[in-house]
Amino acid sequence: MNSALAGPHVVVFAMFPGIDALDVTGPAEVFAMTNHVLAGRHPGYEVHFAGERIGPVATSAGVRLHVEESFSAQGLIDTLVVPGRIRVGPDGPEPHVDPAVVAWVGRAGAGAGRVASVCVGAHVTAAAGLLDGHRATTHWATAARLAADHPAVEVDPDPIFIRSGRMWTSAGITSSMDLALALVAEDHGDETALRVARVMVMYLQRPGSQSQFSVPLSTPAGSREDLRELRRWIGEHLDSDLSVPALALRMSMSERHFARVFRAETGSTPGAFVESMRLEAARRLLERTSRLAPDIARACGFGSVESLHRAFRDRLNTSPGEYRSRFRTAA
Repeated sequence: MNSALAGPHVVVFAMFPGIDALDVTGPAEVFAMTNHVLAGRHPGYEVHFAGERIGPVATSAGVRLHVEESFSAQGLIDTLVVPGRIRVGPDGPEPHVDPAVVAWVGRAGAGAGRVASVCVGAHVTAAAGLLDGHRATTHWATAARLAADHPAVEVDPDPIFIRSGRMWTSAGITSSMDLALALVAEDHGDETALRVARVMVMYLQRPGSQSQFSVPLSTPAGSREDLRELRRWIGEHLDSDLSVPALALRMSMSERHFARVFRAETGSTPGAFVESMRLEAARRLLERTSRLAPDIARACGFGSVESLHRAFRDRLNTSPGEYRSRFRTAA
């Protein structure tokens, strides 16, 4: 947590015609909700929208967003957010890179505290030279092009977002909200970010290294509110007894009926779902903390270091130590 924040954290979105609306509105909603959660107890976020000219900007969805400031009027920027614009051409999805936007992002990004690109916005920040020497991600469909166009950038198409020093990049459109939550966590701590995620019904704050095709969060929401609540409760009590008998008792069902209903609603067995949740929590702790493996194993409900290692080996084909060395983001 950055306890040195003395005033509002200035976030500026680079705006241009044809941007993906959710690249802008998703993170902006996260920052706005954070201000509500903080309720004036700590400095929040001051969000600005800057473009070549003041006025409405049409997004790819046809929704018009208002640009309130010109590029030339920008002062101190704590976080510069660079949205993307993606077009579907005859050869598939193509990122749009506007030279005027690239030039401004290069100038503004050089002095910003941090730069966060959303989806194919990474192509803009890379063209501005800001990603040279950094590890980065983007939408999976344009990752090969990013790597080919910018060989000085280490492109990893799998994670939903990556932090490399002061440079942050995210994958496809909806991961912009996960990226924004990670920025909130850096500024105000994990607990605040998780509170924001719960209020926004985002279910879980996903660790950045999670695959763009993550199994745990692709589980269908289902129609039963009692099972949705159980899944939320599981995520908050991973060190509890989460066996089928214990969960069935909590739901006042027989074990057989509970297992059948759970699978019908989620497409997963209770055991597989619980292990996925525990694994995801362990990944988050390895990425963000210095806690030792025995402590992480206990906190996430694995019971032993051996069980933790087995889950990482079976699911991720790596060890907890190797995973941490690659994906650690905490300072």
